Amino acid sequence: MSLQGRTIEIRGNIDSVEDLVIEGRIDGHIWNENHVVTIGADATVTGDIVARQITVRGAVQGTLLATGRVEIMDEGRVVGRVVSQRLTLAEGGLLQGSAEPQHLDAALKVARHRRTEAAAGADAKRTPA
Repeated sequence: MSLQGRTIEIRGNIDSVEDLVIEGRIDGHIWNENHVVTIGADATVTGDIVARQITVRGAVQGTLLATGRVEIMDEGRVVGRVVSQRLTLAEGGLLQGSAEPQHLDAALKVARHRRTEAAAGADAKRTPA
C-alpha cells in the first residue's frame, strides 16, 4: 500500500497489515508490526512507528520500533529513539537521539499495551450510552 503524493497530509494513526510506502505528511503513529514501512524522501512523519523493518529516506520525529531492522538512508533524518536489534545509519544520514537495542522486548510490550488501551478507548466512544 502506498500513501504517495507530497500534498497528502494525514492527522491520525495508521494501522496496516501490509507493507507501506509513505510520502507526504503524517501526524500520528504508524502500526505495521509484521511488515515494512518506508518513509519516502519527501515524507515527514511526526509520531511513533512500529514495524518489522523501517527504512527512512525522509524525516521522522518519534520512536522507531522494529522487530527486524531500521535503516536510515543518506538523506534520512530521525529525531528520537531507535529501538531495534539492527540499525544501519548511512553516511549522511542523521540520528539525533538514541539507539536502544537492549530495550526492544520491553518497548514492544509497552507499545502493544498502549495500542490495546487506545483501541478499548475508541470502542468505548462508539458504544451508545
